[in-house]
Amino acid sequence: MILSPWVLDRDRPLDLYGPKGLREMANHIRDAYSEDVRIRRSGGEPPHSDEGRRVIVHEIAPGVVYKDELVTITAFAVPHGAWPDAFGYAFRTPDRTIVISGDTGPGSHIDEQCRGCDVLVHEVYSEAGFAKREPEWQAYHSRYHTSSRQLGAIATRAHPGLLVLYHQLIWSSSEEELLNEVRSVYKGSVVSAHDLDIF
Repeated sequence: MILSPWVLDRDRPLDLYGPKGLREMANHIRDAYSEDVRIRRSGGEPPHSDEGRRVIVHEIAPGVVYKDELVTITAFAVPHGAWPDAFGYAFRTPDRTIVISGDTGPGSHIDEQCRGCDVLVHEVYSEAGFAKREPEWQAYHSRYHTSSRQLGAIATRAHPGLLVLYHQLIWSSSEEELLNEVRSVYKGSVVSAHDLDIF
């Protein structure tokens, strides 16, 4: 994200948005690639834009984190383990609202953020796969992630136009079984996401 677009001729800085600690992480990533950057700048490649290598970090808090004439993006706090700052996001355009859960358990009030949104993108784990996990992993996942049937209940309250499952923890189960678990509670439209899907 930081370096590949620069190598492919990005000529303006990359804006990064995220919780406190993002600046330090971005700096460490840039430091880790310093030799790669040095070689690219002095090893015979055509010149790359110095501006395209810059990163502008926006460490955010809950509330509106970005707004222009096309979209307003609002971050909202979600619980996720010992992380002091974890966020879900609502993307609002003049004609659509998309809500993304981030990593979180069922107590995150995503249904209040969605309230009939067009698309709800939510993390989920399979209860069938979960049942075969070791007890310590069951304790972890049940506290910090959302089961298929819990998500079905959330979506029933939230009324999204489309529920999109992502960060699917399937384990020894299957994608079809995961979808069936959600559908056993939620009667609306639901799909399981794959890389490069368009909805």
